[in-house]
Amino acid sequence: MKFVSFINSNNEERLGIYFNNNIYDLAKKASKLGIELPHTMADMLKSFDTYLLSAKKVEDYIKNDNLIGESQIIKMLAPVPHPTSCRDGYAFRQHVASARRNRGVDMIAEFDQYPIFYFTNHNAVFGEGDISIEKDHLEKLDFELEWAVVIGKKGKNVSSKDADKYIAGFTIMNDWSARTLQMEEMLLNLGPAKGKDFATTIGPWLVTTDELVEFKTETEFGNQYDLEMKAFHNGKQVSLGNTKDMTWTFAEIIERVSYGAEIYPGDVIGSGTVGTGCYMELNGTWAREAKEKGESFTPVWIKPGDSFDLEVTGLGKLTNRVVLSDANVSILEKKKI
Repeated sequence: MKFVSFINSNNEERLGIYFNNNIYDLAKKASKLGIELPHTMADMLKSFDTYLLSAKKVEDYIKNDNLIGESQIIKMLAPVPHPTSCRDGYAFRQHVASARRNRGVDMIAEFDQYPIFYFTNHNAVFGEGDISIEKDHLEKLDFELEWAVVIGKKGKNVSSKDADKYIAGFTIMNDWSARTLQMEEMLLNLGPAKGKDFATTIGPWLVTTDELVEFKTETEFGNQYDLEMKAFHNGKQVSLGNTKDMTWTFAEIIERVSYGAEIYPGDVIGSGTVGTGCYMELNGTWAREAKEKGESFTPVWIKPGDSFDLEVTGLGKLTNRVVLSDANVSILEKKKI
């Protein structure tokens, strides 16, 4: 199934089913069958496995009776509009190795020893559409092509052999990155913080695990998936990768995340950037190639008004447009000397 969250004409947050290019209000359609289901994704995730069985009955009802979708959707939200937390991994070796090679430093030996992650701002998670950013974010504004899991049940010290059972579904993630802010603060060996905390977009759907069975391979360390990943800047393709290239499975990442710490329904965990999945990596590669040819090169970054589409097999297309905030304030110009 494909779940979405949206605002209706009554300014209510609602949970919907996406089917055949239409969106259906889950709770409203369930009531026609005498089934009671939550109105929001947050409540759905609290008893996800139980509610999912009933939601499948609603989906069958929609499919068999050719029902009409909702006509008064005011705004699409992130499929999980209020994550309980948001972490991001570092699972694609190609991205890490290429980015470090382009900076003239060796690959990290520890990368192959254990998966790592960082916390980002779960209160700045948005869905498709415009994202408003401040002036300083435009200093080397970057995208990151990723996918993510949403946790569907509470756990702690979860083994990788059991971790896939904790996944409610998958979604596309764009980990927007202001590289000048990020690199400035990480000189102090802390962060990323201000370079990342202004926006993470996910969507357009939360896709349940059964939808991806044909792309799945079971391994000793959790499920792997063969899904093509693409990014488009103003309609031009700039990235191509595949989820199967993850060095660490989501199951292994969840094992690390849950060690000594509770995971909760609604937690979002990103994969990290796929190889070729951001301009920080691509600019370095393109600059090196241009230098070898004796050519000049101008780095590419994202500007106001630009659109970005991320596509992943089975997960749809996440589209965002960058809009400059009216605040027009800067922290880069307020350094203490």
